Amino acid sequence: MTILEQVYASGGEVIISTLELTCPAWDAPVLICQGYADQTCTTEDARTLTFLASAIDIALPKKGNTAGQSLMFAIDNVTGEAQSKIDQALEAEQRITLIYRMYLQSDKSFPAENPYFMTVLGGTMQGSSVQIQAGFFDLINTKWPRDLIDTNFAPGLRYT
Repeated sequence: MTILEQVYASGGEVIISTLELTCPAWDAPVLICQGYADQTCTTEDARTLTFLASAIDIALPKKGNTAGQSLMFAIDNVTGEAQSKIDQALEAEQRITLIYRMYLQSDKSFPAENPYFMTVLGGTMQGSSVQIQAGFFDLINTKWPRDLIDTNFAPGLRYT
């Protein structure tokens, strides 16, 4: 049983969700956490980072073996910083990567579960928020060095 499974079963412990967004076009990564207070946490590779408190909403995908897994999240764009960062990445034609980590309030020295490493797939801007979709298991679009998984390779994928 993992630490998070124990927390979910027993309750009482606060889980802190953090997002680290990086892009070669940016000077520094974007570090945000869910909640009302900034959090200083140590990552799995022993970096100590301060995540800024933000109004974010995260929807984790169901665990399973489907061909595409994605995480949806919305972040506050009142200051326009999120839109500015996205525009910089688009202009430079660079990929935005995301690392999602969960920490326990009682132990921020290491993530409570293995982090999710994802690629930002797309997003929309609505009012004062930005909704972003990131994928971490995209079997269908996996190409080199493997074969592309399509209906020619695996006819059983076709829905009839």
